[in-house]
Amino acid sequence: MPAGPPERARLASLDAFRGFAIASMVLVNNPGDWNHLHGPLAHAPWSGWTFTDLVFPFFLFIAGVSMALSLGRRAQAGDDKPALLRAMAKRAAIILAVGLALNFVPSFDVATVRVPGVLQRIALCVLVAAPVVVWAGPRAIAVAIAALLAAYTVPMLLLPVPDANGVVVAGALEPGRDFASFVDRRLFDGHLWSGSRTWDPEGLVSTLPAVASLLFGVLAGAWLQSSRSRAAHANGLALAGLACLAAGLALDDVLMPINKNLWTPSYCVFMTGWSLLAFAALFTAMDAAAHAPLREASRRALLPFTIYGMNALFLFAFSGFVARLLGVLTVPGTQGAPVTIKAWLYAPFRALPVSSENASLLFAIAFNAVLFAVAWVMWKKQWFVKA
Repeated sequence: MPAGPPERARLASLDAFRGFAIASMVLVNNPGDWNHLHGPLAHAPWSGWTFTDLVFPFFLFIAGVSMALSLGRRAQAGDDKPALLRAMAKRAAIILAVGLALNFVPSFDVATVRVPGVLQRIALCVLVAAPVVVWAGPRAIAVAIAALLAAYTVPMLLLPVPDANGVVVAGALEPGRDFASFVDRRLFDGHLWSGSRTWDPEGLVSTLPAVASLLFGVLAGAWLQSSRSRAAHANGLALAGLACLAAGLALDDVLMPINKNLWTPSYCVFMTGWSLLAFAALFTAMDAAAHAPLREASRRALLPFTIYGMNALFLFAFSGFVARLLGVLTVPGTQGAPVTIKAWLYAPFRALPVSSENASLLFAIAFNAVLFAVAWVMWKKQWFVKA
């Protein structure tokens, strides 16, 4: 494979990685029964991590790589930078609006609607990162990452704030007791995640290290635009991934625990490590393999993920909309009383001679299969929804 910037051709590995992230999001978000989950398919209750805790950082990392290969490249080529930022602001506004709209389903209740959310966090990360991508080089981006993590860490560890019960504490990294949850209650009281109402896993302060997760992806994208060979690019991604894993574990010991709900610096760096390793593996197989037959075989094997990745945000939003409707629309049950469509659809899975956890997983797989059918139709008809 000759040396040269790989962004000139679309990276098959990036589309496949994006599709894997979205398929994983759909899988973990749509079990048949939330009370019966295999451990890896549930978030860690607080500190620690599972497979599910990998998924959101994967997507933000991928968004960063994409921004480097598109927005960053266009800025370097001399495109109108203010126009690029306006376009990114419009994109972020659309994603934010869709996220808020989904939170109004199934009941349009302005008094209790959740304001934060996954799509809202993606929108804010894109909005904050865009000027950095347009005007900063790799060294400045690294400084921005360090600044974001410091701006998050200092108040989280040192600033005394009242917890959910009014007790003033500093550095209490427990549910509803930390600085981030204090800020979220002040800004969004009554509009936080219904699972707690005193803190939110997609809150405002913890979005700062989430932006850093995206900017780590921007650095990876900048590395891919260097004049090295693709084999060197792949090796660099893998080595950086191992370094980030080690750094994340060290931060877990000496600074703050790995915690998705708080998006701690250790979580940010550690999950960046996994993102780099996963991307390196896909990039090696699909874009950097020396033998063309191997590249083509890898692309064929991973085509379902590529298809998912071509309409990633649309499919995620659509899956959330459908899941909400299934949970509120009803049909007559076997005893005559109405049951939700989800309960009706899940009944055959519950009747299978398998464990409750496996029945729940089979429903999630079936939901994913139906969504993939939608993705496949859109791909065949070349329908690509861009926010």
